[in-house]
Amino acid sequence: MTRPIIIDTDPGQDDAVAILLALASPELDVVGITAVAGNVPLPLTEKNARIICELAGRPDMKVFAGASRPMVRDLVTAEYVHGKTGLDGPDLPEPTMPLQDQHGVDFIIETCRRQKITLCALGPLTNVALALNRAPDIASNIEEIVIMGGGLFEGGNTTPAAEFNIYVDPHAADVVFRSGIPIVVMPLDLTHTALTSRARVEAFRAIGTGPAIATAELLDFFERFDVEKYGTEGGPLHDPNVIAYLLKPELYKGRHINLEVEISSELTMGMTVADWWGVTKRPANCTYMRYVDDAGFFDLLIERIGKL
Repeated sequence: MTRPIIIDTDPGQDDAVAILLALASPELDVVGITAVAGNVPLPLTEKNARIICELAGRPDMKVFAGASRPMVRDLVTAEYVHGKTGLDGPDLPEPTMPLQDQHGVDFIIETCRRQKITLCALGPLTNVALALNRAPDIASNIEEIVIMGGGLFEGGNTTPAAEFNIYVDPHAADVVFRSGIPIVVMPLDLTHTALTSRARVEAFRAIGTGPAIATAELLDFFERFDVEKYGTEGGPLHDPNVIAYLLKPELYKGRHINLEVEISSELTMGMTVADWWGVTKRPANCTYMRYVDDAGFFDLLIERIGKL
């Protein structure tokens, strides 16, 4: 039985690899892809999502443009990591498949009213929060929200306290974590242990197909920032963990804990206050993943993307 998912995303090289993994996996039924402003502005994220769908041989996939800015704050982007297009690295053609006319938030609401859905949130949570605010009734049909975002032991990657996706729209993240919907979090604490390496990147290139070579070129570009920043051999591959968890949950270990999002202090804005040790007695509202079998994760990526 396939699992219906909506991918909400701001591509981004690592988002692109996550989308490829999902489209290569018959266990998942990607009902649609909604773009949000984040790594780069919305006109680029919706275009990048369509570029990746065409790379995967799926020009039939429905891609929707969602929110162009956060709920409260001004948009912060990350071209310094992802390059001016968001997909710097490979030379990929402009998409010819259409962008859907419907707004991404309306698509999420309509779909969740019609069927049970898992939301895969790879970027800022603006679209998801707007959908929940506008149509609280959809919460009962959302089986799970799997989020890449936050950090506790690793701190932040955008400010000392905050990870990028949560920092860009902390108010949206606050709405989502207060929703009562089952949530699984892939934080920096986990993704910083899922590092690319020369051997792993070259394993994609050696497959020799268009999607696999493009993946190697995306990773070549993407890892350079973190290699320089952290002094590691490779860079963390964040977003594909969201999809890999749905395919092979046994690769992951974490705890059911409480997580609150800081929305009032400029110093720690967007911090995910994750109560790993249970010191607050606040009720658990998410499963916070801490450990991944990184070899198994990359084996899955190479195997699936190799089939595209």
